[in-house]
Amino acid sequence: MDGIDAMGYKTPTPIQQQAIPAILKGQDIIACAQTGTGKTAAFVLPLLDKILQSVPGSISTLILVPTRELAVQIDQQIEAMSYYIEVSSIAVYGGGTGQSWNQQKQALTKGTDIIIATPGRLIAQMQMGGLDFSGLKYLVLDEADRMLDMGFYDDLVRIISALPKNRQTLCFSATMPPKIRSLTKEILNNNPIQINIAISRPAEGITQLAYLAHDEQKLSLIQTVLKDGEYKSVIIFSSTKDKVKSLEKELRKNGVKVKAFHSDLEQQEREELMLDFKSRKVPVLVGTDVLSRGIDVEGIDLVVNYDVPPDPEDYVHRIGRTARAERKGTAITFVNSKDMRKFGFIEKLIGREIEKVPLPEELGPGPEYRAEASRSPSKNGARKNKFKRGGSGGHANAKKSKD
Repeated sequence: MDGIDAMGYKTPTPIQQQAIPAILKGQDIIACAQTGTGKTAAFVLPLLDKILQSVPGSISTLILVPTRELAVQIDQQIEAMSYYIEVSSIAVYGGGTGQSWNQQKQALTKGTDIIIATPGRLIAQMQMGGLDFSGLKYLVLDEADRMLDMGFYDDLVRIISALPKNRQTLCFSATMPPKIRSLTKEILNNNPIQINIAISRPAEGITQLAYLAHDEQKLSLIQTVLKDGEYKSVIIFSSTKDKVKSLEKELRKNGVKVKAFHSDLEQQEREELMLDFKSRKVPVLVGTDVLSRGIDVEGIDLVVNYDVPPDPEDYVHRIGRTARAERKGTAITFVNSKDMRKFGFIEKLIGREIEKVPLPEELGPGPEYRAEASRSPSKNGARKNKFKRGGSGGHANAKKSKD
């Protein structure tokens, strides 16, 4: 309770209200909730309470996650929530040095209460021997859909088969496709509690806008958005690592304080970059979809989809980086002619049409909005130029929502 008070928690979120009592009762759960709803605390807090009531000395809890960033983030949150109690945890992930491998190995073999791990690195550590899961009582799959999307199904089955069958299993996911339900049927008990919180819907506090823009217009458009918007913390998503690097280079040429987040960075570089972003030393971050999950940074007021994401669910995860914890935020998507159909699928998924904003006049006309390519026709041109200097169109409204 001291830890909860120190972190400023006052009122539980809906997922916490439903999940915490069930976990304390020892029930298996399959929970589906959008990003930014407090899922981590929903399973960490009751598990900390249960660990305190058990005999120490063995690995009691395993949390499996898709990315190293999410592993580090959850480990940090556990450290904060357990500040006043004696519960140990370690994040196990790849991409580090030989020294980090040895540190992880030593902690795992000596025993720690909670392991937060990516599947690939955990299997590598298991192959080296010395891990004792005989005392494990709790298994958590976090961002389960993302782990399957990344091809971890076989790894998950291999890890779970090495765990005691008499355990409590908790599955958390932002979406619930058929392959997740198939997996949970195999690993959860016969009567798991099912919790559904606003499946596949962005947070209500996000102002969603879209520009119809040719690829050659995007660079000028993003510079206008950043210059006129006065946003303090921004994430820009692009489709490939090479595009991320190129966009960072071009924005830097134009005076934008920006850094690129991609797979070529060493683990230490990634961690330092995220710290700089959280502390606002780096106001603009450019990355691929590796950033769309597991990055929990408060106060991100703008997310830009420089390219339409390939999967409609990825759109929900991308824009879920803003408007977290009931805050406000803005999400802007650049849609070229070939991506209109994909954008239509996004609108169908979220159950609403996203407002199309006219391009700034100096950029010229964008591609024509084709109703047959998308979910439904848009009243393009219904608003004044959002970023026209001196105007009072949608930009002022978006900024007001952000504040």
